[in-house]
Amino acid sequence: MSDAAQPTAAEVRAAAEAVKTALDRHLAAVERRSGEDDPAVYEAFNQLAAAAEVYDELLYDRYDEVTPFEIPGTEDSLPPYAGPEEPNAISVLIRRDYAVAEPQRLLAQAQRVEAAEYDDGPGADQDAAGTIHGALGILFGEFEPDEIASRHKEFGLEEGDSTLWVTAADEQAEPGEWLEAPFEGVDPQRVVCRFDVSAVFDDDGGDDGEDTARSQGADELDDDLDLDEDEDLEPLDAER
Repeated sequence: MSDAAQPTAAEVRAAAEAVKTALDRHLAAVERRSGEDDPAVYEAFNQLAAAAEVYDELLYDRYDEVTPFEIPGTEDSLPPYAGPEEPNAISVLIRRDYAVAEPQRLLAQAQRVEAAEYDDGPGADQDAAGTIHGALGILFGEFEPDEIASRHKEFGLEEGDSTLWVTAADEQAEPGEWLEAPFEGVDPQRVVCRFDVSAVFDDDGGDDGEDTARSQGADELDDDLDLDEDEDLEPLDAER
């Protein structure tokens, strides 16, 4: 930034005073809060965050210095709940991310499902069980998402981030209404509760800490997959 475009010392001082004022307003709003989701506290928080961001930018532009504070971005937080007090219907939005950590195990499990479905010989989808995307379709079609989550290591998957949102609705949607775009049109003010799981929340950090913190109780997989040693897995039910 050129010298001509740099903020003046007075502008930096004024931004600092704005932060002090925003701090006082935020504390006053917290002291007078009427409940857990008091909109006055939410508004004061946003004002404090905005004032701190302006001050931080001016301080850096003028003096090449930064503040030691980090205020979470308001775009990542939910606004106060503004939905019906007694919802007539709810929607549960779930996303779970996985990495295909062991393709061989994934393919082997899909092939076991196919073998159980077609006792008399290879089935029509035998080629599907030999590809990663085909195997995923077979396994997620056979097992419930919660079972996949609890047994993900058995299927050669590694957990990533996951989130669950419960949103309030005035009435239940018509059959098939949202199937083409299930996660569009979510009103953040109608989110009743939200639960997030991510490695960014782990105190100890690192991949090893992440696996320990969210272990589902499954044994660690061998480095080299031996299909003959999978007998301890729960037998597949051919009638499912």
